[in-house]
Amino acid sequence: MQLTPQPGTAAPTARGRNWWREAVIYQVYVRSFADSNGDGEGDLEGIRQRLPKLAALGVDAIWLTPFYVSPLADGGYDVADYRDVDPRFGTLADFDALLADAHGLGLRLIIDIVPNHTSSAHRWFREAVAAEPGSPERERYLFRDGKGPAGDEPPNNWNSIFGGVAWTRLKRPDGTPEQWYLHLFDAEQPDLNWSNPEVWAEFDDVLRFWLDRGVDGFRIDVAHGMVKDPALPDILPGQQAGMLDGHTRLPYFDQDGVHEIYRHWRQIIDAYDDRAMVAEAWVEEASRVARYLRADELHQAFNFEYLTAPWKAGALRDVVEASLAANGAVGAPTTWVLSNHDVTRHVTRFGGGELGTRRARAATLLMLALPGSAYLYQGEELGLPEVTDLPEETLQDPTWERSGRTERGRDGCRVPLPWEGSEPPFGFGPPDSRPWLPVPAEWRTLSRAAQEADPGSTLSLYTAALHLRRELEALGDGTLTWLDAPEDVLWFGREPGFGCAVNLGDTPVRLPLEGKVLLSSGPVSAQDGTLTLPPDTAVWLGA
Repeated sequence: MQLTPQPGTAAPTARGRNWWREAVIYQVYVRSFADSNGDGEGDLEGIRQRLPKLAALGVDAIWLTPFYVSPLADGGYDVADYRDVDPRFGTLADFDALLADAHGLGLRLIIDIVPNHTSSAHRWFREAVAAEPGSPERERYLFRDGKGPAGDEPPNNWNSIFGGVAWTRLKRPDGTPEQWYLHLFDAEQPDLNWSNPEVWAEFDDVLRFWLDRGVDGFRIDVAHGMVKDPALPDILPGQQAGMLDGHTRLPYFDQDGVHEIYRHWRQIIDAYDDRAMVAEAWVEEASRVARYLRADELHQAFNFEYLTAPWKAGALRDVVEASLAANGAVGAPTTWVLSNHDVTRHVTRFGGGELGTRRARAATLLMLALPGSAYLYQGEELGLPEVTDLPEETLQDPTWERSGRTERGRDGCRVPLPWEGSEPPFGFGPPDSRPWLPVPAEWRTLSRAAQEADPGSTLSLYTAALHLRRELEALGDGTLTWLDAPEDVLWFGREPGFGCAVNLGDTPVRLPLEGKVLLSSGPVSAQDGTLTLPPDTAVWLGA
């Protein structure tokens, strides 16, 4: 029997209440997932048509990157209208159909919310530009007079995450310069002023708009960045945060005031049935991440400390232990993630080629065996590498221009997916369509159709692991117990009757065989009570 969700209700799923504590959530980068109309850009209808593939993969939920009205100065994270769909991606009716189909397949759906900044094309910012200094319209953003005799210098020395100065000076129609506005990212992404009650009220309404449509939660963009030190002080010389820097303490990130916002939002979301919020919070350590996960704040936060950990047993174990301890102290689940739309794909990070693929497969089994929830980035189930040779004329990440064309940015992990066929764009769109970023011809062997027929493919490994993860009582939420192992090996057990071992060294290791081999990332030998585990290989063991 197929369940039909009613408007405004969450998806039916076997995981039930508090589903986020152990869900596997699949990130869809909307522009690069599937193009239904041949315009070169992915869209909501393309996602809807491919939903059965995601259900068959075995994920529990989908996270959509922004699909709102936007000039796409930063891939949709520059929002001009938070309550409508950009025509390039479809319509609100398309979104409703996608949500209904996802729920019908038992898939939850969470969407991005972008509260740190708007697009410069947003109605509010256009009103602010037309208004006078000190006006209510300008109080929605962070406008300041410049320094120096004529105000020609920025109000402070903050730089944009994308490169260059974090302030842009307005000019009147006659060319007369006046105030500056803050943008921690692109100049087309002015930062909102979260000390303004009107900003709070606006986002209250935006959250309810999408919750009333039935979304299952929100991923909060730059969740650590909405509140700034009101003095807007200069930072120390050389104290500039890079993209996704979680270690540098700055007066515009991880300020205590953000927690007041999330306590307020939690009251809103708790009025709905079983919805969740996950933070994109690049902060310095697990204990500070856990502050976002206190019982009256958010439900999850991405574990970027795990994502950035090197491929070394000791380093990974340290992160796992610290994450579980910090989150456990506040009663929150831990999330695990290897890739997303802002970082180099992990096949490439782990060395590229055969080495990177072998390590990436092992890392996947490790991640899916750890207690808590996991996030997958579209294409990692195909073993896609980073595209490092995109032609310069195709690059669209604002980092490229703002860095003076010295940093290529994040487009290499955003190349459209290969679905089927022998020639680009491999089913991403119609055969004669031209994707917004070129798809490498060598991806023909990595397409979903090519891998579905290969039991040894990365897609087959992900599918087997995700289905086993649902079947095994030991996996998902819970705890682990470390087992004695050689220096380069991570080996742990989970009850009832499950074990995971990963060899991160460069020589084979022998371990006592505990149970039988359920799944392995590569060939292993199990005989006479001994498991031989090759380098860069992971294995799941069970009764």
